[in-house]
Parts: sequence; C-alpha cells; structure tokens
Amino acid sequence: MPLSFGENLKSLVPDIYFGSELLGFLDKWLQDNPQAAQEAKETLHGWLLKTRELKASDIDFGAPGSNNWVWMRVYGNKKPQKELGEYSHLETASIILSWLSPKQKQTLVEKKSLDFSLAFDVDGEQARFRGTAYFDRSYVAANFRRINDKIYTMEGLGIPRPIADRMNLKTEKIGLVLITGITGSGKSTTLDAIIDMNNRDNNAHIVIIGHPIEHVHKSKLSLVRHREVGVDVMSFEHGAIEALRQDPDIIVVGEMRDPRTIATVLEITDSGHKAFTTLHTSSAIDSIHRIVAEFPPEEQERIRNRLADVLSVTMSQKLVPTIDGKLVLAKEILSVDASVQAAIRNKNIGEVYQMMVEGKRYGMCTLEQDLHDLYKRGVITNKTAMNYANNKKRMLQLISMS
Repeated sequence: MPLSFGENLKSLVPDIYFGSELLGFLDKWLQDNPQAAQEAKETLHGWLLKTRELKASDIDFGAPGSNNWVWMRVYGNKKPQKELGEYSHLETASIILSWLSPKQKQTLVEKKSLDFSLAFDVDGEQARFRGTAYFDRSYVAANFRRINDKIYTMEGLGIPRPIADRMNLKTEKIGLVLITGITGSGKSTTLDAIIDMNNRDNNAHIVIIGHPIEHVHKSKLSLVRHREVGVDVMSFEHGAIEALRQDPDIIVVGEMRDPRTIATVLEITDSGHKAFTTLHTSSAIDSIHRIVAEFPPEEQERIRNRLADVLSVTMSQKLVPTIDGKLVLAKEILSVDASVQAAIRNKNIGEVYQMMVEGKRYGMCTLEQDLHDLYKRGVITNKTAMNYANNKKRMLQLISMS
C-alpha cells in the first residue's frame, strides 16, 4: 500500500523540481528521515519477494509511464499488479533511491541511466536481481529482472549432446560460443548453464565479466572469478584484455556491445582461449552479418576471416508461449565446421541455413525445425510457431507437411 510519508513528502517538494534536481532533493530528505528511507527500502523488498512468488521475470514501476501501478511480466505477459496499490512518482523515486549507493546515485544523475545488481537473503539463499534505473519525462523509473535461483542443465535446456560437448572445455579447448536473442529471451539462463557445466567438469579458471553480475557461481572444480563493469573493471573490452593476464581457460564476456569489444573477443579467442558471449540477434545468420557489419568496409574481410577461424557454436533462442500458458525455449543452433567456415569466408552466408537444416546429426537445427518439433509434440500451437518463426515460408511448409 502507499507509503505512510507519501502525502507529507508531496507537500514538501517544490513544484519546479524535476529530473536530477528532484532526485537531489529526495535523496537529502531520505537521509534526514531514516525511518522513511527504511520504509521505502522494505517496500521494494516486498515487491521483489512477490516477483519471486509469482515467478515473474521482471518488475517495472515509477515515472508517468507506469500510471502509478507496479507492473510485472509473468510468463511473457506484462500487467499491472493492482493489488499492490498505487504509488506517486515521488514515492517510487524514493523507493529506488533507498537502495542505491552514493556513487550509483551520482551515475544515475550524470548518465541518466544506471545498471546495477541487487541481492538479499531469502531462507538461507541469495535472491538476485538485475536493476536498471532511468528517466521517463524527468521522473525516475526502474526495471528489475529476476535472476533464476535454479541453474538449468544442458539436458534441461534441450541442448543436443554434440553441441554441449563443443561448449565444454573438456572436449574443445578453444573457440567462440555465441548465445544470441532479443532482450528477455533467456540468454543469461543458457550462459549460466554452460558456465556451470564447465565449472563442474573441468579443473580450470573461468573469468566472468558482466554488467551487472547476475548469477554468482561458486567455484567447484574450476576457479571462478566475477568482474563487474564499472565496479571491478572499466568496460567489457578492458575486462577481456585484462583477463588474458590472469591465466584464464574460459573468458565470459556478458555482451558484445560495440566493435572494440567484438574485436577484443575475436582476438582473445584467436590467442587460444575459449570464450562465451551474447549478442542481440535473432538467428545464426543475423549474428554473422551483425558482427561483420559492425566494422568499416575496409576491415570486414579481415573480421570475416577471423570469425570463420574462431567461431565454434552459435545458438539463437526465443522464449515461446506454450499451450498451457507458460514459456518454452525455442532455439536455432549452428555448429561450425569446414563447410561453414568456407561459407563465411566466401560471403556465402545464405548457404548456412541449409547446412543447419541438414546438420541434425551434428546437433544443428533451424529455429523453424525446433518450433515444428514443439508443435508436433503439442507444446505450442501452429499459430505460435508461425508468429515466432524467422522464415515464415519455411515454417508454413513444415506445418503443412505434418
């Protein structure tokens, strides 16, 4: 329910305060009123517990866009949780500020956006969330993504054994593995499963560079280091370069966001390491095109050749609604061999799709094949298969042949 100090706070804030000026006022007020700050902090704690209870992937609140409600995404659908009550922009801004450190508040004011991690204990276990605070029409808003407590196995994610073997340091010592998909497609969950497999199977050193750090892996057979961008390291690029001086076997780069990070990841893989990273693309072919297109035309041939040399596996994924109202992983998998390498070097990327179609014995599949399999098993409808397919024409052909 609305905070006890909400009406009093509203009467204190000058109408001319917006944006960073408003945040400064609220921050000072919370420091002068520790009881109110604690109430604000406990409110978000309760909302995050509710997120876990509902198995929601995300919670959003604050600023005009929220319409004073707290929103949650449950099994793919984002709706207001009206039973939590309505909250003014001042109340939600206070709730966000109550969890931030002085340095984080400064970053939010200066950069107008802040990515951070948040954690607390629940029944002896740590609940973790990835937070993003940002401005909407001069008021601060936030999204928190729930980090899964459970780490999935490779079998549980339906990753074929030949592909899991290529992702395992025990089987393949070097190579670049790309996990791709849009925001909210489960890339982090898949990456955590891969890290955990390697952690359990190999006497090795795994360096994870994240922004922010999401799941924290305890060292098992492997020594696992976590380095958070902006806290432990300056950037993904710097973290990857510095990792080379830390005797790593596996380097995990949370995301390839720019050409310099892409070039660095290709370089560290080319130097004889195993690297895992993510990219915001919807298919294996798009991933190859995206990486090459990030560079000026005069550099693209060199990047194309280096990518052909180091790329091992690309797995593109989507979370698809099931018939029973939940979500299921649909994936497209490319396992790179000499034929795929030649296609990349010779700019014949279009040939790669057919290689995936015919590569089932190597663990490969197209997204359309995987969606078709889910449809045949009665997990999703044919309409859902069509909606989520990249190649609608091919998807229609597969369904018509069923």
